[in-house]
Amino acid sequence: MNRRTFIKTGTLAAAAGPVSWAESAASPAIWTRRASALAPSDTVRLGILGAGSRGKDLMRHFLRSPGVEFGGICDVYEPRFAEARQITEQNTPVFEDFRGLVESDVDAIVVATPLGLHAEHMVAAVRGGKHVFGEKSLALTQPGCDQIRNAVQDSDRLFQVGHQYRYAGWYQEAVRRIREGEIGRVTHIHAFWHRNYNWRRHVPEPGLERLINWRLYREWSGGLLAELGSHHIETANWIFDALPVRAMGSGAITFYQDGRETYDNVQVIYDYPEGRKLFFSSVIGNRLNGFQIRVFGTTGTILLTLQDGEIYHEQATENSAIPEELLNDPRYTSPTLATDGDMPYRGTGHPIEVPESMQGDPTTLATAAFVEAIRSGKRPEADIHVGWGSGNAVAAGNRAMQTGMPVVMESAEVMGGGR
Repeated sequence: MNRRTFIKTGTLAAAAGPVSWAESAASPAIWTRRASALAPSDTVRLGILGAGSRGKDLMRHFLRSPGVEFGGICDVYEPRFAEARQITEQNTPVFEDFRGLVESDVDAIVVATPLGLHAEHMVAAVRGGKHVFGEKSLALTQPGCDQIRNAVQDSDRLFQVGHQYRYAGWYQEAVRRIREGEIGRVTHIHAFWHRNYNWRRHVPEPGLERLINWRLYREWSGGLLAELGSHHIETANWIFDALPVRAMGSGAITFYQDGRETYDNVQVIYDYPEGRKLFFSSVIGNRLNGFQIRVFGTTGTILLTLQDGEIYHEQATENSAIPEELLNDPRYTSPTLATDGDMPYRGTGHPIEVPESMQGDPTTLATAAFVEAIRSGKRPEADIHVGWGSGNAVAAGNRAMQTGMPVVMESAEVMGGGR
């Protein structure tokens, strides 16, 4: 299947309140009007564009919300139709051409297609009058991110990006405590997503290789930085209350010499205003570090995982000379390692408690929030500006790795709004 056919007919599927730098987003005309709201009793009809593994998972989560049904399924791989209909338990209409889904009577379209198709599909859905739940990352390229943002801003349609950790209770509590100064001033974030899995999927026949294993090819995929790192970048944007201004990175194919084009290990550094930094690392040949986000402040550290969070407090250091009584203590004066002073901390922190009202699976909470946004007409928390902020940074980080050169990005002041 060539690119023209792939694009024409559809796709195989992909796997707390506003913060201050969002204030400028309130001024464009789009945010002075609301999308037309549905009555609370009205059924919300969704269409799924891309019914692969992630698309089907999203369908299951959306159907947990009362009053939701799927009115259309779009994919180019025929076996997906029967699989998706098993989820809807109905003879749901199917489309091979995404334009048919856009022209149907659904209220919103869930876009879970390969990243290289996001810009075309999301723009078409918005311009076709549909609300959009768009999987992350926003688009493969920076111009693609701009196209989606512009289409949403020029419409009265709601857009929510698939950054489900915006809705995770332990993330929200961590950000609240950071805002309240509990770990002092946050200076840098170290983020990891390490796995021991080659990312390859079974292909029933050779001609379907790029269709099914699209994540391995640059035409369709942003690789590890897009599929995994976009979550960490979005979290850093949220915590720093800012967007990165420069990306530097290095990537390689080290573990899996199997014809793939996207890197199997990436290391990227993002510079934020005021000297703050995000360090992101992802490998798929070693899982020791797993998923973790370490938020370093001047008086403590917060550790976030896929399931919970912990906070570690430490005594604040003074910006002054070493006290005279410590001048003979090698922990303070030796240029070499004094093991009792610099060994990594191996104790436990204090769990970040999450109120019962904020508990739940992040994807279920995110999909329920989108349904509620459609009914109320209110702007989603993980809106187009959240998606643009992380998606633009992902695209810049990939450019930095591919060219070996730093990439300077738009600043928050000129991006046209954000959250």
